[in-house]
Amino acid sequence: MLLTFEDEYYSAEISNIAGVDEAGRGPLAGPVVACAIVLPRAYLNNEVNDSKQLSDRKRRILFQDIIAHCLSYGIGIVSPETIDEVNIYQAAKLAMKIAIGQLDVPVDCIMTDAMPLDGYDVPVYDIIKGDAKVRAIAAASIVAKVIRDDIMLDFDKRYPEYHFKNNKGYPTKAHLESLRRHGPIKGLHRYTYGPVARCLI
Repeated sequence: MLLTFEDEYYSAEISNIAGVDEAGRGPLAGPVVACAIVLPRAYLNNEVNDSKQLSDRKRRILFQDIIAHCLSYGIGIVSPETIDEVNIYQAAKLAMKIAIGQLDVPVDCIMTDAMPLDGYDVPVYDIIKGDAKVRAIAAASIVAKVIRDDIMLDFDKRYPEYHFKNNKGYPTKAHLESLRRHGPIKGLHRYTYGPVARCLI
């Protein structure tokens, strides 16, 4: 189904809408990754939807199409250490601001998935369930998810005992068992998250 929420915002004054979303708030390991993306108004791919509703294969196909057609995109990556320092909410906000800062086309407004952002000279709309309503936010969710998944696949090669290939850092039964058996990895696990913190006691 084609997402059309942002269509009513396009006007003579608003032609470039930046959609912003993040991936990786819930995992026990790995960074939080945000994407900001500006799509052409004419980009009408009806398969673009909230990344959580798509298979890995479909996300990767759409990722290639989105990157090929977008006007600009930026990526923000915030480390587990920073997540522990400032909390995941502030880390996700920081990742979004980094991503927006990488856009190389003028932006007339910003739409986020329920994340209020300040400090911009253009309107910012934090839209509840924006990744299921706004094409640009849905596209950002797909790009952020694929990039974060690839980061975790790289970690899986270095730390296969944690099964990051399968869990992407989320608290699956196998991941929790690996934490109990091997302990957390400094710089990769989020030490302020309960299941990780309990392994340090």
